[in-house]
Amino acid sequence: MDLRYFAWLRERIGTGHEVIETEAATVAELIEELKARSEAHAFALSDLGAVRAAVDQELVEFDASLTGAREVALFPPMTGG
Repeated sequence: MDLRYFAWLRERIGTGHEVIETEAATVAELIEELKARSEAHAFALSDLGAVRAAVDQELVEFDASLTGAREVALFPPMTGG
């Protein structure tokens, strides 16, 4: 699965893209796996109130299924301007 990180998440994790294999069934389970990967991941994903997710380019909640997903993107909330 392709993982994409944007904005300060990319900066804190140290990369904008990873390819991983996961058994996670939901975005929430994937995030827990990622937190266990490194201190950088744990720090970046410590406040999920400041993180949004998209699965295959569709905005989703953390309980969204990953069945058949090819890409997950994690990013801060978007603001208007």
